[in-house]
Formats: sequence, structure tokens, C-alpha cells
Amino acid sequence: MMQVAQTAARTLTPWQFEVRTRRRSGVQRWILCRSTPDAQPDGSIVWCGSLSDITAHKKTMQRLRQSETRFRSLTELSSDWFWEQDAQFRFVRIDGNRAVRNQEQIKRYLGKTLWETGTQEGAREAQWAEHRAQLARHETFRDFEVQRMRPNGRLMWVAISGMPVFGEAGVFQGYRGTGRDISVRKRAEVEIERLAFFDVLTGLPNRRLLMDRLRQALELSARRSTYGALFFIDLDNFKNLNDTLGHHMGDELLKQVASRLPQCVRSIDTVARLGGDEFVVMLEDIGTQPADATVIAESVGRKILQSLNQGFDLAGRQHLSSPSIGITLFFQHQESLDDVLKRADLAMYQAKAAGRNTLRFFDPLMQTTAMARVELETDMRQGLGRQEFLLYYQPVVDEQARVTGVEALMRWQHPLRGLVPPGEFIPLAEQTGLILLLGQWALEMVCTQLVAWSAAPATQHLTMAVNVSARQFHHPEFSGRLLTLLRTSGANPHRLKLELTESLLLTDIKDAIAKMGELRSVGVKFALDDFGTGYSSLSYLKRLPLDQLKIDQSFVRDILSDPNDAAIARTILNLAQSLDLGVVAEGVETAGQYEFLLRNGCKAFQGYFFGRPVPVDQLRLNDSAALI
Repeated sequence: MMQVAQTAARTLTPWQFEVRTRRRSGVQRWILCRSTPDAQPDGSIVWCGSLSDITAHKKTMQRLRQSETRFRSLTELSSDWFWEQDAQFRFVRIDGNRAVRNQEQIKRYLGKTLWETGTQEGAREAQWAEHRAQLARHETFRDFEVQRMRPNGRLMWVAISGMPVFGEAGVFQGYRGTGRDISVRKRAEVEIERLAFFDVLTGLPNRRLLMDRLRQALELSARRSTYGALFFIDLDNFKNLNDTLGHHMGDELLKQVASRLPQCVRSIDTVARLGGDEFVVMLEDIGTQPADATVIAESVGRKILQSLNQGFDLAGRQHLSSPSIGITLFFQHQESLDDVLKRADLAMYQAKAAGRNTLRFFDPLMQTTAMARVELETDMRQGLGRQEFLLYYQPVVDEQARVTGVEALMRWQHPLRGLVPPGEFIPLAEQTGLILLLGQWALEMVCTQLVAWSAAPATQHLTMAVNVSARQFHHPEFSGRLLTLLRTSGANPHRLKLELTESLLLTDIKDAIAKMGELRSVGVKFALDDFGTGYSSLSYLKRLPLDQLKIDQSFVRDILSDPNDAAIARTILNLAQSLDLGVVAEGVETAGQYEFLLRNGCKAFQGYFFGRPVPVDQLRLNDSAALI
């Protein structure tokens, strides 16, 4: 300080310094001392000084430095990065984690808009147009997904969110926001789709994907009034090959069959493997008249027979194989998906009975099941009037096997057939419209039970899940009727959970989101049932206001013996965690399944291992207290 004072005296320049003082009370204060030279008339120099208390200023600056330090520490630790743009949407600041610490990479972005930085992959042209329109309207945007290049040249997926910044006078100044690396989630989505919809051995579509494509084919048939055909193909004496030469030879034959079948059909047709030695071929748009469609289907069938009758080279050993083929035509929505597949299956057995290595068309005389369906519909209508339907309840437990809720499952107490499971009457109820009456009745019963349980300390915490059918959910008055029912019954909406299927939600995504949002606003929860068994729903998952995913029991059943199912379950659990969604594993029947799921992060379970669906008076809480 003395050196500064001497220099100021020599150069006659103002100078200042800060000192910290301590009062008798012990309080410390910061003082700014200023000194300025003042020339006098006689030529002498007088130094004028002032003292200012700058304690408040020093504290403010210290807080700012601490805030800046905290911000930079958080950005270094966070998996997100933070950015700012000017009024022309050009990046002016980027702070973040390891993904953007490289200064050379940051320089690539500064002074450029997002669409000028080479990050346009992954988003369609229409999505970019909508994003730029949002910016022009100065709107907040969330999770705009694009790809960008890493420093090592590899692509990564990022989700960008931002909000506009306005000055004191309301003038738009730019945007600030965050970016997040979602590459892991995107890889999980791709892996789930591959594992869930394609056969591991052959790479062909599996049953799930086939059924979805068959549904689409029926819709196309209805729009165009054209026929399609479904082939059910079974390899003759395949078991003998496995027994004599081993399963590895059987697998090799299946792979070669899978490579030959697509060569017999057009690129628009579908070849799938159902499992074992069973394959399915689906032809679309093969004529508007049944006679023409039959000729085309038979021609393709003969071509498949000829192809599969050629010898196969199995590790240097020549092997002859032959198929039995069942064919059925389908037109519009005259049959359900399962019925079309069953008809082709029945025709295949006719081919087996005819001596194998041949093809047969479905015989209309095989309609005994159709007659049974008519009788079932009549019985169901009468059963509604006689109050033969009832609800069974299956416990849902947490990781300590404590009951946290139940799922309400519909049953039909038929006077002659006994207890009819829902799989036998729900699809028919959906097709005939009876599901609207059944669904409303089920919701009324659920609300009544919730009110009864709310009066007892042992049950008032329980949640109740109930399935909602597609036809019921998409009814224009569904949400209004449910809100009225909740209000008039007094049931707690926070204890009610509606289970929806993927196909139901994707039918009309905007309508689904609107209805779910309306019901969610009063506390109703939503679970996505049978997750992983649908098709293409992953792209919509983040848009839906869901609370929970349910791992389908088809994945849980063989989770300990099938690596494919185990991988699917793990991937679904990881995906749900990244989306902050709960998960319930359905169909848990053994301790081994429970322990596997528990080890992989699952926290809610349902299945015979914890309790079968039972009437309410037989429902037990931890096998001790009745839930009534």
C-alpha cells in the first residue's frame, strides 16, 4: 500500500485502498479509502480523502462468487448441460459435463443456431419446422430430441429443453435451457423392440409383431375391400431331426427355412416364426374376389412347397424336409385376429391328416367354434340381466411382499359352465359392444369397494387397479361418467388406477392424452398394461401421462430359463427408471422369479406366488387379516 501511495504522490494520480476494521462489538466492516490530489492557487498540492463503508457491497460480491462457484460445480457434476442463446437463437454460452467440456467442441456451437451445428439428424423435417415455429413464437419447449456428433465421431441422442428470456421492458432477449444425453434410453428402446418383436434365432418377426401386422392387414382389407391370406407352415417330422442329430442341427434347419420363405413372397408380405418349427406367411392385397385370391394364395403355397422340398445342407450333411401348409383367406373384419390364425392352424392339421408335404385351405365346415361364440354371446346378455358377473381381487405387493393394493379382475359365474375366465368372454364383449355395460358395472363395483375399504385402517391405504377396454375408454362420455361416479360414490380417486393397453392408447393418441389428463387432475393413476407386447408405442411413451408400467407375464414366465425374456425384463426396468415410472411385474409364480426381478430393481409384484384372484371375502392381507 505504501508503494501505491508513493507512486500516486509522484504522479499526482488519485488512489484508493480497502481496509477491514473491527469494532469494539466484534463486528467487522470494510472501508474504502479514496485520496485525490487538489492543486492550490499557490501551486501546492493538497490531498483530499474520503471514507466509505462498503461492507454490504463486499458481502454481495462474495455471494455472487459463491453462487457462481456452486453453479459451475453443479454443471460439472450434472449429466445435463446448460446453454444460453441470443435473440437470433445463436448459442452464446454453454456450460456442462464431460460431453461439452472440450473447448474445441464448444466453439463449434457458439455463434450458431441449433440447426447450424450439424445436430439435425434424428428429427424429421416436420419436427424441425414445428421447433422453429415454437422459437419464433417465443414459447417454452421441452425434450426436443436430435442427434449430434461426439468428439470421437460417434452419434449421440440429446434432448433439449428451453424457455424464453425477456428484459424488463418485455423485449425478447433469447433462450436459456438444458441439454441431456439420452443415448442410453434410445438404445434401450431399440433393444426392447428387437427383443420383443423379432425372433432371436431367425431374425424374423415373432408372434407379437405378426399379430400387429395382421391387425393392420385387416384394416387395409376393410379400406380397400381386398382379400388377404394367412399360411400356417409346420415342418414335417422336425422332432426326429432334433432327436437324432441334435438341437443345433434343428436350429440350422430353421434358419435356412427362414432364409428361403421370404424369397417365395413379395416384399410387402410378412414371414414370421411363431416358435418351434412353426412359421406363418401373410399375403396382403391379393384381389377383390375370393376366387382370384384363392388362385394367388395357392400359387404361393405351391412355390413354398417346392422351395422347402429342396435339400438342406446341415454342416455338410444333406437333409430333406417337407412342410404341411394350412391356408385361410381373410377379408375386412369378418374374423378376429385369433380366429384368422386358428383357421389357418386348423387347415394345417388337415394337411397333416392328408399325408403331410401338402397344403389345404380352411374348410368352412370347421365352424363349430363360431356357433359356440354365438351361444356365448346369448348367454352373456342373459348373464348381465341375471347378475352373474362378479369381481375377483389379486394382491399387488411391494419388495417386502407387503400388500399395497389389488387388481380387480372380472369373472362370470355361469349357471352351467361354472366360473368362466375373462379370456373367453371379454374379446366377444368387446366386439359386440357388451363391454360398455360390463365396464361401467366393474367401475361401479370398484368404487363401492374403495368406499368400504376407506372405513377400515387395515385397508384404507390400498389402491385398486381395474382394466379399461379400448371400446370403453374411447367412448366420448367415458371420462365424464367416471368423474360423476367418483363424486357420487365418494370413492377416493387417488386410490384408483386404470390399466390401459398400448394398442388402446395408440388408436387416438390425442384423445387418450386429453382423457388421461382430465382424470389425472383429480388423482386417478394410470398404468400401461402388458407393456412390451404392443408395437411402436415407445415413441409415444414419453408423451403419455402414465404412472406405471406392467411387465407382461409372458416375459416373466420364462425369465429364469429364457435369456431373451430376462433381457427384456431388465431393459424395461431400466427404461422405466429413466422415465421415472413405477413398474409392476405380472405373473410372478415362483420365488426364483421374484428374486430375479427384485435384484434387477423391480419394487412391485403380482402373481400366484403372492396370491390368486379371489372374491373379496377371501382376500387376505399378508395371510392374516381379511380385507373386508
